[in-house]
Amino acid sequence: MSTGASPPQSNLPEPSYTGAFTAYVSVDIDAPIDKVWDVLADFTKYPECQVIVDKSKKPLEDQTPAKGKYLLMETHIPPTMDDSVSSTEAFEQITHFDDVTRRMAWKNLLPSWLIKAERWQVLSTTEDGKTRYESREVFGSIGAYLIKWFLSTNLMKSFNAMGDALKARSEQQ
Repeated sequence: MSTGASPPQSNLPEPSYTGAFTAYVSVDIDAPIDKVWDVLADFTKYPECQVIVDKSKKPLEDQTPAKGKYLLMETHIPPTMDDSVSSTEAFEQITHFDDVTRRMAWKNLLPSWLIKAERWQVLSTTEDGKTRYESREVFGSIGAYLIKWFLSTNLMKSFNAMGDALKARSEQQ
């Protein structure tokens, strides 16, 4: 697993803006790309932490991700499945979902003067036939500095945990 700047062979698009803080993770997974995408894109398997909702945050019957749909997430930073630890709610909008390029993205819905954040998750095939998972979130505006100063270490732990969980789940199936 690596962290830092996106490598040149990345399937991530260029960021649409520059932020004060960027979280990035890359994990190579020993499973076919189709299998990893099926795990990553099956939002019904993550009802405890992310639900597709309407604009009023009411869960939708159809939990298939698509551009324009809303996502309500319950996050633990640092990562834990311990419900006794307080969590944070994030209300996001899916801005990109493509089964062909195996890319998905969402942005937060807080006022952009406070915090601007866009998260991408993408897959690609490595030269040795493994699947590379990459995720990047760029944080901009004044709130990005608070994230950088107070949450960056634990946020990176969360990014790494997501990569590790996707790897474990994909390689066991």
